[in-house]
Amino acid sequence: GIENPVFEPPSPDLGRQRQGSAAGAAAGVPAAPAAGVPAAAEEGPCGWGHCTPKALQLCNNPEGYLAAYSLLAIFQGIVVNGLINISISTIEKRYELNSSLTGLISASYDIAFCILSLFVSFFGERGHKPRWLAFSAFMLGLGSLIFSLPHFSSGKYHYGAKLEDTCQISGTSSANFTCSASTKSSLPNYLYVFILGQLLLGVGGTPLYTLGTAFIDDSVPKHKSSLYIGIGYAMSLLGPAIGYVLGGQLLNIYIDIQLPESTKMDQDDPRWLGAWWIAFLACFFSIWLLIIPFSCFPKHLPGTAKIQAEKISETHNDGSEALVETKNIGKSFKDFPMALLILLKNPVLMSLIIASSSEALVATGFATFLPKFIENQFGKTSSFSATLGGLVLIPAAALGQIISGILVSKCKMDCKSIIKFMIGTCSVALLLNTVFLFAKCGNEPFAGVSETYNGTGTLYNLTAPCNANCRCLSSMYYPVCGRDEVQYFSPCFAGCASHLFNNVKKMYHNCSCIGKPKRENGSEDFLYEAVPGKCPTQCKFLPLFLTFFFFAVVFTFMAVTPTTVAILRCVPDKQRSFALGVQSVFLRLLGTIPGPILFGVAIDNSCTLWDINECKTKGACWLYDNERMAYLLMGISAACKIITIIFVIMAVCLYKPPPASAALSQKDSEMVSAIH
Repeated sequence: GIENPVFEPPSPDLGRQRQGSAAGAAAGVPAAPAAGVPAAAEEGPCGWGHCTPKALQLCNNPEGYLAAYSLLAIFQGIVVNGLINISISTIEKRYELNSSLTGLISASYDIAFCILSLFVSFFGERGHKPRWLAFSAFMLGLGSLIFSLPHFSSGKYHYGAKLEDTCQISGTSSANFTCSASTKSSLPNYLYVFILGQLLLGVGGTPLYTLGTAFIDDSVPKHKSSLYIGIGYAMSLLGPAIGYVLGGQLLNIYIDIQLPESTKMDQDDPRWLGAWWIAFLACFFSIWLLIIPFSCFPKHLPGTAKIQAEKISETHNDGSEALVETKNIGKSFKDFPMALLILLKNPVLMSLIIASSSEALVATGFATFLPKFIENQFGKTSSFSATLGGLVLIPAAALGQIISGILVSKCKMDCKSIIKFMIGTCSVALLLNTVFLFAKCGNEPFAGVSETYNGTGTLYNLTAPCNANCRCLSSMYYPVCGRDEVQYFSPCFAGCASHLFNNVKKMYHNCSCIGKPKRENGSEDFLYEAVPGKCPTQCKFLPLFLTFFFFAVVFTFMAVTPTTVAILRCVPDKQRSFALGVQSVFLRLLGTIPGPILFGVAIDNSCTLWDINECKTKGACWLYDNERMAYLLMGISAACKIITIIFVIMAVCLYKPPPASAALSQKDSEMVSAIH
């Protein structure tokens, strides 16, 4: 009953509704819900129709929904960002696919997401969001099942004879060195099954990060929203970690479970393929179980109407909220172009979207290539590098999102304060990014690239007089370290004619290309001439690099949750899900799709030794210029950070708070709470 211009809503229609509600309440007539505020009837109990067990009502709250949302996000991360990434090389070998085709498999998820994101977020805004997430779980489970089907229909795995990795003189090698087209196989046709599986996974992932996130914001008070969203996003990062660990362990099991009795093959054998398909089946059953909790949630959680009534609009004051309310945009498909245009003309929203897309480009680039960077810069194995990369990226990203969620929640930041907070975190991340300048390493000596086989060969030529008769395969990269502290492409190119096992360790002998030891350390130098693996690096910067990079990732991801919250605040209430859908499209078109491509081009640009087979076909890169790689990645990362900071500053400058929100004092806020 208090007449105060501060509490006047931005829309005349809303004002008439609230005045009518107040008058009705005074006359003893139940008030009709204001536009955008859910009716109490929609805040039903948890259950299915008339079946509403009392035990389920314990979960009928934001915490129960957050638990189900987090589980679905974890499983989505396990499948899409964990299992598929770790299984892709096995799938390449098993189904005779090249990297460009497996790249198409990876991109299919983003393609489906981009196509559907706008439509799902537009129509789902006014729909039953938990049921949309039940549909999401159904599609994610179905996609996992489809992705595993090629294993069951392609028959048993057939492997060829093992290629010898030592020097084979006088044509005794069983390998065929001629360039000939292989017989036509039907296995590459399974590419379309994998693409279908990824498309279904993309369909399932779309509602999760648009409607699912908006439902959290609907159901909790404004100052708690960032905390709940931060926890949900942090949980989603556990998925890739679990996926990598689970998938990596299952690859130690033979692809057909049992090895043929007559076969002697271990995991070091290049013919070995692991059981990539088991985890996809397990995820299929687990994800479908999550359909049950999402199908029992009501359209709105109890207390949502009260929470929505207490929220004060922070929509960017460009007249869009009044337009959405007066024209009731969003009820039918014919409103889609107008609704999209309203968001695209919102300068604050578009600035935040471009800033987040720039950050996503860097994040996905490093998520894809950080293990390769560690492997080449610091001379570690690929498996150890992947483990280190996961230990740095995932905990740091989760920590950054949780910290920012807590800070925004505890400080009760408004929209403008949140955007200013993002400027600070991005600036610190930019400074920490300079670690690439002083924590880089030079290349170790490599025969045929930086060394000339003791003066008998030439640079950038792996073949020298000492291995000319060995008929070595340049497509079979198996590095060894000689006692002369020089790395060789393979035992064959080192001229090694024999090997034996000493205390389970493989050692090579009779190596015609390896010189004398550079330093005498006793009898140990003469126990072998070469051992498998790269030579130990003299570079000691790895701990320093990992420390700085960890904090750079923390500060980078401290901007993720605030960005989402700011986007939800600066658009009309009825367009929040749609705004997240628009962000998802730009995030993929400008960030996650071009990110790995741009980083891959930069890394390829630093290559010094390519795999070129007998057919003169260019394959993978075997050796990189470490310093050039570090400078290129630092340049891309710094440029994207600067773009991010520029657009976040633009968002701060362009943001106009609505008059009602700008005039509201702390005392008035307390009065509103007391009245409710």
